[in-house]
Amino acid sequence: MKLYYSPDACSLSPHIVLRELGLPFSLEKVDTKTKKTASGTDFLRINPKGYVPVLELDDGQRLTEGPAIVQYLADRKPEAKLAPANGTLERTRLQEWLNFITSEIHKSFTPLFNASMPEAAKAIYKEKIAQRFALIDTTLAKQDYLLGPNASVADVYLFVVARWSKNFDIDLDRWPALAKFMDRMAERASVKAALNAESQARKAA
Repeated sequence: MKLYYSPDACSLSPHIVLRELGLPFSLEKVDTKTKKTASGTDFLRINPKGYVPVLELDDGQRLTEGPAIVQYLADRKPEAKLAPANGTLERTRLQEWLNFITSEIHKSFTPLFNASMPEAAKAIYKEKIAQRFALIDTTLAKQDYLLGPNASVADVYLFVVARWSKNFDIDLDRWPALAKFMDRMAERASVKAALNAESQARKAA
């Protein structure tokens, strides 16, 4: 498998999951501004949507959309228990969290990366993020991870998007349980390995 990614983007989520599962894969960095891959390929030919992540399977098929990709990966190695079994209520709970993170948090961060966005508008999005983090903090005050005592692909996704807070002066210490969660996730070997790999790729650019 090959993961098309951009350092520190949402593609970090499937990158971490691949390492957590110990699945064989290769990486190809994408410049999301020029729409070129590290090998010089036109990225729009790979994904007409124009954004990462893209997971290219061994048979040449490609998957897009992070929440779909991480579930596919988790199902490749169910014994790792990063996702409950398909068809169960627990799996639907996982999808509930993935949908919440992608639609309410990820998409609220997106405008903040736009340098032309007025500060007043950014303040509105920051407040929305704060409200969503407060809700998550309530859950994490009761349990270590979103679904209970064990980490899932939803926790990986949450970790990735919540990391963007540091770029916009959003202090996660406002939500103690969320802050502890971030520290807990940062200690995972898969997280350290993925962050290190992407950091090295960024420096090599």
